[in-house]
Amino acid sequence: MRDGSAETADDRRHMERRRAPRVADLTLPELRRILITSALFVVVLLLFLWMVRAVIIAAILAIVAAIYLRPLYERIRRGVPPTPAALLTITALLVPIAAATVYSWVELRQATAYLAAHQGEVIARIDAALHRVPLLGGASFTDQIRRMVLAASDYGAHLAEGARSAMTSLAVGSAIFLFTLAYALTDHDAIRKAVRSKVPARYGELVGALVTNVRGVLYGAVYATLVTQTIKSIVILGMNLAFDVPLAVVLAILSFVIGFFPIVGSWSVYVPVALWLIIFRDAWGAAIAMLVIGFLGNTLFISMYVRPKLAAEKSRVLNFYWMFVGLVTGVYTFGLVGILLGPVLIGLLKAVIDTITASGNWRMLGAGEDDDAAPPLAGASAT
Repeated sequence: MRDGSAETADDRRHMERRRAPRVADLTLPELRRILITSALFVVVLLLFLWMVRAVIIAAILAIVAAIYLRPLYERIRRGVPPTPAALLTITALLVPIAAATVYSWVELRQATAYLAAHQGEVIARIDAALHRVPLLGGASFTDQIRRMVLAASDYGAHLAEGARSAMTSLAVGSAIFLFTLAYALTDHDAIRKAVRSKVPARYGELVGALVTNVRGVLYGAVYATLVTQTIKSIVILGMNLAFDVPLAVVLAILSFVIGFFPIVGSWSVYVPVALWLIIFRDAWGAAIAMLVIGFLGNTLFISMYVRPKLAAEKSRVLNFYWMFVGLVTGVYTFGLVGILLGPVLIGLLKAVIDTITASGNWRMLGAGEDDDAAPPLAGASAT
């Protein structure tokens, strides 16, 4: 039984729909204008997306960074004008990234220089280790090993060349990232008011659900990813230091970056390290410990369980299963940005389904069904 206020609101919605123009009431010039405007909008939108396709990831990352850096920006903003406050906030983000990049560059150049100076010794050690593997039957892989070692030693020489070849795209992406981040920090309120002013009132409930779900899944996905990547990198760093592995910090930084990809992630760091321990140290115990801790701890427990569980709890939108699906399939569909797009798409789908199945919303005129009797959406609970 509905109360009077609910019936009044429901009647108002029906009256608004009845007063809305129908396609049959449009004149031919009006219909032609709508079709031309819609076609022009689609063409311009597609051209715009094609134009920004190379920097769209930088823009998305800038928006996410602005969301997380806003508390720091507001704290700095108390005694500083908006633009200097944004510059100080961006500097606080870029300085650690630049320091880690320079340190990794120097360490990698030194490692490749050492490899180039000791190629014969490295080839002999790897070949001797492969001879001890029973399944290989004592076969020789010297030529293949030599080609691999030469390619690895040449990597350091090509670092600068690769950086120069990627300078154009890197400069454009960096510029979009920095300016988008500054714009999102300084004009946050104006952007929010402008977006809200463009949304018709009749779509307010749907837009509210979309915004709530997108904000929730973005916060949950980014928070869980950063936390779990930090934990996994600390685990890798601890094992590297415990087993006296060279480039311990660089490998931990590398694990942080590539570990964003579920399943195919930090194993590409701890597996080669384990092989290095076997070949050059003959440390089977340390290698087995590296593989067991890395696989059971980093790959299975943290990546496949802790990350989606923490993201689901922080988002309060998706449950563990759907967050897991969004994180894993999003990455394999869209690449690195799929960490955000996967959960966002599922969150948007949930918002649409929740809205069109909610009581008293989006009903067909004259359906005559009681909205209160509509069945609840399966799995709609955030937990």
